[in-house]
Amino acid sequence: MINEDRKIQDEKDVLSAPSADAAGTEGAIPAPPVEPDAAGRKKTSEHRNHKNNKDHQKNRSLKAEIEALKKDLEQRTREAEAARGEAETARKESLEWKDRTLRTLADTDNLRKRLEREKDEFFLFSLSDILKEFLQVIDNLERALDARDASDGLREGVELICRQMLDLVGKRGVTLIERPDGRFDPNVHQALLTEEAEGIEEPMIGEELQKGYMLNDRLLRPALVKVLMPKKN
Repeated sequence: MINEDRKIQDEKDVLSAPSADAAGTEGAIPAPPVEPDAAGRKKTSEHRNHKNNKDHQKNRSLKAEIEALKKDLEQRTREAEAARGEAETARKESLEWKDRTLRTLADTDNLRKRLEREKDEFFLFSLSDILKEFLQVIDNLERALDARDASDGLREGVELICRQMLDLVGKRGVTLIERPDGRFDPNVHQALLTEEAEGIEEPMIGEELQKGYMLNDRLLRPALVKVLMPKKN
């Protein structure tokens, strides 16, 4: 009986006593922090080391990428400089070839002009020999016309032949040398006779012994003349 009463009293004491949570909330002194044990400290250290290793590997990877980019940039820079050098060399070679081409074209054009000029000169030289022979025939025809004993029929025939010969050589560029002022020109006249005369101050043509002719702008045959010279005091 006594034991039962004590048991009931203990249960009451337990029910009436404040709980640990209530005592904590009412300003009880908090319990000191529980320090981790050795296993916890080891785990924390391993976690920190793992993180540091990971960051270190990441940094090394970034440095390697940066170095690779630098090397690639340097390689591209060298290639660009080499390309610029090749382009400059090609530009200079192109200018040299252009200059050579222009010089070759100029030389070719000069050669063509020279050959054409020489061809024309050769043609005129070859033609001049034939034309000189025609001029001799014309000279004889003109002498025949100057003869007084020629009949009218013969004169007309000779005049016709002479005109035809003059037309023939005229079509080839032959023209008669004429000096209306009568002055002696050693470039187109050849003096066969000279005679002193009064009243003149320079050599003059006294008489034309044989007509002279030009072939285009070149002398074909000089005129044979008698020259009157100023009389010496």
